This record gives sequence, structure tokens and C-alpha cells, in this order.
Amino acid sequence: MELWDVYDEQRQLLGKTHVRGVPMAPGEYHLVVFVWVFDGRGRVLMTKRSPEKRSYPNKWEHTGGAAQAGESSLQAIQRELFEETGIRAGTSEFHLAETYCRRGHNDICDIYFLVKDVPLEALTMQPGETCEAKWVSRRELEEMIADGVVARPDVRRYRQLDSKLDEYLR
Repeated sequence: MELWDVYDEQRQLLGKTHVRGVPMAPGEYHLVVFVWVFDGRGRVLMTKRSPEKRSYPNKWEHTGGAAQAGESSLQAIQRELFEETGIRAGTSEFHLAETYCRRGHNDICDIYFLVKDVPLEALTMQPGETCEAKWVSRRELEEMIADGVVARPDVRRYRQLDSKLDEYLR
């Protein structure tokens, strides 16, 4: 059973937890984190969702997930990144690129950028979560999007981040 801390729309903790999978009450939110990992040479790391995933199986995405009860945003992104890729990064290495509230999803999203050039052979995929990884340029990412192989939420985040990606992605 996975527990989440419950926040209000202003990101204030409400002093209670919520069980994942149970609908949240109106006005209650949980924290979700994502990270775009760049190699410093104009490419971004994409991971492929495992075929057994219920949503978007075999689609490419960026690492992310829900913060567990008691975790800060930075602790959650460190954990998610390590679990899904085997990449370890210190909190000071992450740059908060954007934060926003999704009322229809009852979550508050933090998107981080991380510059860390890691060889693909050094990555460890998490069984049941990720099954493959690759570094891609902006052109390659846009081709993947056009081909429909990127998970829809990641396509939305890509379009939302737009010019914020310019200094990292070529």
C-alpha cells in the first residue's frame, strides 16, 4: 500500500495521508515529480515504459512518479530516478524548471532538470517500470512524438516546457 501526503492547492500539508488508488476528495492534492536528464551535449534521456504497465505500455517517457508520505519533492525525484534508471544524483544537482497544480488530477507537479552524462550501459532498468533507455536530440524527440511512441503526458510536458528546454536540448 502506497501512502501520499495530502496538500491543499497552495501546497500546504493538511496533516493526513492518502492511499494510492483511492479517489481524492475535492481540494486535496498529492505531489508528483518528473525529471528531464540531459547529457550536457544537447540530448535528453528517454526511458521506455515496460509492456506490462497499464497506462502507456511500451511508450517512451521521462522519469517520474508520486512522492511517498514523508518525502520532499527532491527526495522523491532522487528516489524515482534511482529506482527507474539506477542514476544517483545529489539534491543540489537538480534544477526546478516548473511547478504547477493539475486540479483534474488532484496533483501538484514539480518538473526538474538534471545535467548528468551517464553511459547507457551504466543504467539499471526497473522491472515492471522501465525496459529500455536512450539519449535523443530534440529532432529525434520530435520525430518520436510525431510517430506516436511517446506517452501523451510527456508530449504535453514537452510542449509546456518549450523554450525552457532550449539551453539543454539541441
